[in-house]
Order: sequence, then C-alpha cells, then structure tokens
Amino acid sequence: MTLIGIFIGMTGDNSRYRMWNWLLILVVALIPEYSTPEMAPDALLIQEGTASFYGRRFHLKRTSNGEIFHMDSLTAAHKTLPFDTRIKVTRADTGEFVWVRINDRLPKTSRRIIDLSRAAGTQLGLLDDGIAKVRIEVENLEEIDRLIEYFGDTPPTTMRLRPVDDAINPPTVEINKSIPFF
Repeated sequence: MTLIGIFIGMTGDNSRYRMWNWLLILVVALIPEYSTPEMAPDALLIQEGTASFYGRRFHLKRTSNGEIFHMDSLTAAHKTLPFDTRIKVTRADTGEFVWVRINDRLPKTSRRIIDLSRAAGTQLGLLDDGIAKVRIEVENLEEIDRLIEYFGDTPPTTMRLRPVDDAINPPTVEINKSIPFF
C-alpha cells in the first residue's frame, strides 16, 4: 500500500479538517517512495553458447568429480565451472529452461559450452535437435562473487564474470501519521 493510500484511509470523512487532509495528502504525494532497485535482466548471465546432451554411453560410469553418472539426473558437464555449481540453462529459441548441477568436465577442445544429462536435455527439447543455443545463468549474486573468487585473476575468456554491487537502500523513515490540531 502506498503512503497516499494510507493517508486517504486515515483522513476518511472528517469534514472539519478537509483542507488540512488534502494538504497532507498533497505533501505525502511529493515524498519519493523508495523501493528495492531491480537487477538488470542479464545480471546473472555468465555464458552463452551451444549445448548438447549425453546419456547412454556414459550411464553408470564415474564422472570427473567421482560420483556415478545417471542419465536420468539433472546434471551437466562444463569445461571450467566448479563442481556442484547450480546453474540455469535456458534454450535461446524457445525460452525453456532447466536447473542442473555441474558434476563432470567437458574436454578443453570441445566447441560446446555444456553437455546436459539426458533428463535435462529432454526438458530442453534437445533429444530431437541434438544441439541448441543456450544461456547459462547462476542462482544469485553471491554465486557470481563465489565464481570470481574461485577463478581469481584468470577467469575463462568465454565466461562473463563481473562483480555486482549490492543496492544501497535508504533508511526507512517513520512518519508521524497524526493530524495536528491548531
């Protein structure tokens, strides 16, 4: 509810102070209302490129982080992202997305940026197409800071990692809502 709505509700039908009520509403309307600034639409985007899926040939074999790969799990292989990083993979042409966890590595020479498990590839509709252009995003701003710390001074050139400043929210001001009597 806005401040104007609060004051209109408070003033009600008090005819003795009608002029003061409208003056108060006018003054409150001129006070700027503070809200949390919205992030840019691509604030969490870290990479764009081609994705594919893998499954049957690697099913029940050991992944790079040591766990057993299951083609029905929502996991992925990436060249450089740290293991256990949760990312959102969005298909560029359809907007479909899936959340996956990194548990394997792609070869350094691969032209793809990510290989999804068969279950994740199914959710993106990759089974018929084989490959698709995708966008990779992280979960929150803290994850970007963690990746910047992980890669240090040499982040991958294909990855978009930049520090994001936290928004500065002004302190809240308590407004005296009582109407003075003169």
